[in-house]
Amino acid sequence: MIVRALARGDREAIVAVIDSDHSFKADEVAVALELVDAAIAGSTDYQVRVADDGGVCGYVCFGPTPMTLRTFDLYWVVVDARARGRGVARTLIEFMEAELRARGGGQVRVETSETEGYGAARALYARLGYPEAARLADFYTPGDALITYYKVL
Repeated sequence: MIVRALARGDREAIVAVIDSDHSFKADEVAVALELVDAAIAGSTDYQVRVADDGGVCGYVCFGPTPMTLRTFDLYWVVVDARARGRGVARTLIEFMEAELRARGGGQVRVETSETEGYGAARALYARLGYPEAARLADFYTPGDALITYYKVL
């Protein structure tokens, strides 16, 4: 598996990766694709790297946090359901972190939901050294907190 920059022709494969995860709601899919489309169009606000094992099997989307000097947001890390358990998400995040360090990045912020569907993501962030920095109760809906993780690189 290699990690590489997003190519214009990767969009449909990324759609398939997102669609393989049936936990994403329609509005989440729309936002994820909006960021991918911005990256394809050349935006420096949203950068996408793909995991490729003969085809796209996952991707990570990240970008600079507005009005900060060295902080970045990890917006999405999505792995095709058929590729789970093979370390794809870990590889993508570690690749992103190495790239950010090389560019002078200092911190990474991640926001996610407390719902069960995001449990694997929260466990991944904990394994990769992202401590929970904040929790806002009832942020998304009643009973669904926003959890923020924040890692110093």
